[in-house]
Parts: sequence; C-alpha cells; structure tokens
Amino acid sequence: MRAVARSRTAKRGAYTPSTELAKDVLSGRPIAIARMISRAEDGRAEAASALAELYLQGGRAHIVGITGVPGAGKSTLVSALIRTYADEGHKVGVIAVDPSSPFSGGAILGDRVRMSDAAAAGSAFVRSMATRGHLGGLARSTLRAVDVLDAAGYSPIIIETVGVGQDEVEVVAAAHTIVVLSAPGLGDDIQAIKAGILETADIHAVSKCDKPEASATVSALQGMLALGGSSAGSDWKPPVLPVSSVSGERIGDLRRAIGEHWAHLRRSGELAVRQRNICRTRILGTAKQLFQNKFQQKPEALEPYVRAVTERRMDPSVAARALLGWEEDPWTT
Repeated sequence: MRAVARSRTAKRGAYTPSTELAKDVLSGRPIAIARMISRAEDGRAEAASALAELYLQGGRAHIVGITGVPGAGKSTLVSALIRTYADEGHKVGVIAVDPSSPFSGGAILGDRVRMSDAAAAGSAFVRSMATRGHLGGLARSTLRAVDVLDAAGYSPIIIETVGVGQDEVEVVAAAHTIVVLSAPGLGDDIQAIKAGILETADIHAVSKCDKPEASATVSALQGMLALGGSSAGSDWKPPVLPVSSVSGERIGDLRRAIGEHWAHLRRSGELAVRQRNICRTRILGTAKQLFQNKFQQKPEALEPYVRAVTERRMDPSVAARALLGWEEDPWTT
C-alpha cells in the first residue's frame, strides 16, 4: 500500500525519489551527492527536474579547471591542492575526467586509487567520470556533476581533464579559472601547448620544480606569454609557477594565485562575462545533444533526408534546415 500511495503522490508532483534525493544533496549528504551524479551521468529522465532545481540553488562555487598534456602530473597536483584547501577549511569538490574502458564504458582510473588519501585527509568529495567517447577533455555530464556539488555547498570545485591537446580545450567553457600544467623537458609537446591551450590559461604551473629542466620550461612559457600578451579584454597577467606536487613545494603559491584570480574576476566584472559564456556554451551544447538524441531514437525520421542527400536530390544544409523547421537560410540571414 505504501508503494501505491507514493506512486499516486508522484503523479501530483509532491514526491519522487529524485526530488527527495535533491533535498539530501542540499543538506550535503555525500551518498546522496554520489547517487545524483550517477543519475546525471546515466541521463535518467526522472532526474531531470531534480537536476534543474539543484542548478537553481547553485551559482556560488569557484570552478577551477586543471588541464594540460597527458602525463604532466595533473592528478598528483589535484591531490596536493585538495590537502591545501582542506587545511584551510574548504569543502573541495573534484570531478576527475578519465578515459573510458573499451569494455565497460566506465572510467579506467578510479578516484579512490588516485586521490582517496588526500580526500580522506579533509572535507572533500572526489568523483571520477568517464569520457564515454566524448572529445574535448571533459565528460558529457561533467557540468551536471558540478551543478550537484555547487548546490551541496562545495567550493572550489576542481575539474581535472583527461589530458588535452591543441584541439581539446572544452574546459575553457566550463571553468572560471584555468590552470594549465606543464612538465619540465616537454620538447615538442610545448608546441601543442603554444598552438592550442597556451592562450586559455589563467595560471601556468610547471611540475617537478626540483628538476633542472623545470627552470628552462618556466623560461620558455614566460617567453611565449610575453610574445602573445594578455588575454583579450582582460588585464590579468597569467603567472608561471614552478611547483612540486610530491613535496608540496610552492603549492601554497599556486593556491594563492588561484584565489587572486578569483578575486580579480569578481572585482573587474569579468566573472559575469565568463559566466555568460559558460551558460551560452551549455545551452548550445545541450540543444545539439537533444537534437542528436531525437534522431538517434527515431532514425526513421532522418532516413528520408539521408536518402535525398545521398542521391543528390537535396543539399545537406537544406536538409538540416528542414529538420530544424527553418525556412530561412542560416548562412545568409
């Protein structure tokens, strides 16, 4: 009888498991946070309203993106930052985006393997998310997970990317502060940073500062930054900081630089600009995903247009406009 009563109440909108779970998220219960992120990751329809409500309850967290080429030591750096923030009394949230297993589709590297000791040392919530084939350095549901942690009162929220190259800089449209980590002696890899993610960094960090090659990498980055100037529309000058994640050397300097950039964004008004850009990107990305999902679920609706384009009876842009219900040509209006 109790199950029937709950079912009837759910139809009136007063009770659903997801809305009850959202209440537990707002109260900061870790198990509820984990379950809600899982529902977001799985794309469960019944969680949509709860996730929407959690989004409305957030907006206070400082989102920090940690990115860089694979093997630079991002996970070790994040572990060091967790300890530093926890020592200061912060509730730290971490979304660590990992490559997907070709068999299960899940994350290959688990958060408990890499960061559990650091998380256990203080008030932190760490979650690994699989890319599941999504390019751009982030998982498709990364920002939904950030919304959940934001509503639960975590700040900062650190997003560690899977390891990006020059075309994979999606984290720029997801975070307020971007930290690009480089390893000493990068050689040709420094060109990838220069070509793709050098200009996206608000802060540059060079790992393994105890190695002789670290100073050369710092000098190379400083030289490239001097040639490139500051980011358009900003008077923030990205610092280049050598750090050692293992020994903890100068991690405090990096922590202060992240805080200074956050203060700069709020003081200068750039925070509102970045937030608008993040929202714009999220809306367009969601619209694209919904559009793709619609025709993946009903491929028969797409097939007539595929045939027409294949047989050269219709131009691809005309077919796309027809699917969108647009009469005007978007390229000329």
